[in-house]
Amino acid sequence: MSKPDFTNDDRFDGLYVNIANQTQGIEPLLDTVFSFLRRKSDFFNGPPGSGENGTENAINTVNAVLQKHADIYLKDKKKKEDEIAKREEIKRKKKEKEEAAAKKKQVEMKKQPEEDGVIELDADGGFDISQAAEDTTKSSAKVEEKKSEAASEDICTPAPPNKDDEDEEEDDTPPPVGNGGTVDGKYVWTQTLQELIINIPLPDNTRGKDVNVTMKKNHLKVGLKNQKDLIVNDDLTNTIIVDDSFWTIEDGNRLVLTFTKLNQMEWWPAVCKSDPKINIQKVQPENSQLSDLDGETRQTVEKMMYDQRQKAMGLPTADEQKKNDILEKFKEQHPEMDFSNCKVNM
Repeated sequence: MSKPDFTNDDRFDGLYVNIANQTQGIEPLLDTVFSFLRRKSDFFNGPPGSGENGTENAINTVNAVLQKHADIYLKDKKKKEDEIAKREEIKRKKKEKEEAAAKKKQVEMKKQPEEDGVIELDADGGFDISQAAEDTTKSSAKVEEKKSEAASEDICTPAPPNKDDEDEEEDDTPPPVGNGGTVDGKYVWTQTLQELIINIPLPDNTRGKDVNVTMKKNHLKVGLKNQKDLIVNDDLTNTIIVDDSFWTIEDGNRLVLTFTKLNQMEWWPAVCKSDPKINIQKVQPENSQLSDLDGETRQTVEKMMYDQRQKAMGLPTADEQKKNDILEKFKEQHPEMDFSNCKVNM
């Protein structure tokens, strides 16, 4: 039986991200790994009775694994650089082609002969301008007549509205928060040109082993192991780089997925194809990480996430809870009143 390959295994990413957040650095993170091997295994000593130099073998093993992953990293880095160079080359050739076409069109316009009237010489060698003047007068009269007709039509017939202008006037909605949006009952998402971040509300005290996440380049599947229905199971709007994408559990009640876009020169109108789409014309380039948003925007995103989590648990949203609190306070201040038939519109 072949030895399992763990070089690209992402099942433990959530665990390591949590450890990295706690250790605050690469060296402390590595300390936790080797501390475990030193205290809980015979990694540095070698198997009992093997008679081998366990410490030397341990160092050689670490160096071999480190070199293997360094080679993989350099290979992936070169592949990304080649892809970027290829895209830049395509853009450059396209630009050169457009410039050549524009230059050719400009040359053709210069070569086009002017369609002016020709004035001929008379028998005496002079210019006979009578016919030319007559033709010019007739031409001017025709032009003035056409102008009058056009003006009359403009006065009598209103011009049809420009659909694009009408859409611009009607679309007075604000820019999407965090350049993303909300999918009711599922998640809140934000994006930059390079990444897309999805925040999925979860029950309190959820751990990484309680969720199932499958990320493919064009599909996403998310669910809780103790629930039959999946939270997300849909095709993505665009393509992601799976090896550079990851997920983690934050605060014990939020699943955060970070997607690295394959095409880092475009905005996504939605995360999944069946999701409601945002107006990407109103996207404002900015850092859309939740921790880096300005105070007001972050409060808005956090409120949307809180409301999503409350709805999922069948509990009132922030606005509904506020109304309930006001009603309860009013009841305390007026015990003489009967509120048994009182209803609060949510």
